[in-house]
Amino acid sequence: MPLQTGPCMAWPTELCCETEGKEPEEIERWTLIASQILWALSGRRIGPCPVVVRPCKRACLESSPVSFQAGIGTGPWIPYIGSDGLWRNASVCGCKSDCSCGELCEVWLETPVYDVTEVNIDGQVLPATAYRVDAPGRLVRTDGECWPDCQDMSAAPGQPNTFSVTYRWGLPVDEAAVAAVSELTCHLMKGCGSGSCGCKATQRGATRFIRQGVEMDFGDPTLIYKEGRTGLPLVDLWLSVVNPYRLTSPSRVYSPDFKRPRVTTWP
Repeated sequence: MPLQTGPCMAWPTELCCETEGKEPEEIERWTLIASQILWALSGRRIGPCPVVVRPCKRACLESSPVSFQAGIGTGPWIPYIGSDGLWRNASVCGCKSDCSCGELCEVWLETPVYDVTEVNIDGQVLPATAYRVDAPGRLVRTDGECWPDCQDMSAAPGQPNTFSVTYRWGLPVDEAAVAAVSELTCHLMKGCGSGSCGCKATQRGATRFIRQGVEMDFGDPTLIYKEGRTGLPLVDLWLSVVNPYRLTSPSRVYSPDFKRPRVTTWP
């Protein structure tokens, strides 16, 4: 499930339909509805939306057995049994990447990461030069220090002994998305007028017509919605580009090495 349950705001539009006589509040409402529909149909990835997370440092171990000193090495090593049933030794000093000779101090963020606006440790904001983001969603410390091993989760972000990351999650609303949401907004405003209890443009029509020996069959216009499409050329073209396989949510891979960050949802 994504971090957001809907778009954090209405997407920008360039309406090509007649809006005379429409109240700004009504236009804004239908723009938000169109944005919510396209956000869901596009795989719940379009943003970007700000989010504050409390990350957990990457772990080398699947458990915490008793440590012991190896014969040679740079520090303590811990034996453990992996998920495949084999014994291995893990260092408590950090984790080595498969493409790095040394330790990488990194935490995992939900993707897609648009940008990082703030990293706060113990109430101090780190400069942007102290970290970088590696795909997919690895926040890597680059100033020679390392992320905290633990933090006080009962304290608010910015307090002593806390670690929080503020970043924007999601893909940008590009020009194609603006064109798509503009077309859908106009469609909804035309068929769902103010005060109406239903959308006239989407009502089910006749599927079979027989008269004077002539029989005609029409497709059910509502079946296209089951395929995650709207019947609007520009909207469906955009959906076929950004979500060709009709995914309902972003695909993700889970790793025992990266702990999921904690996100406060209320208050």
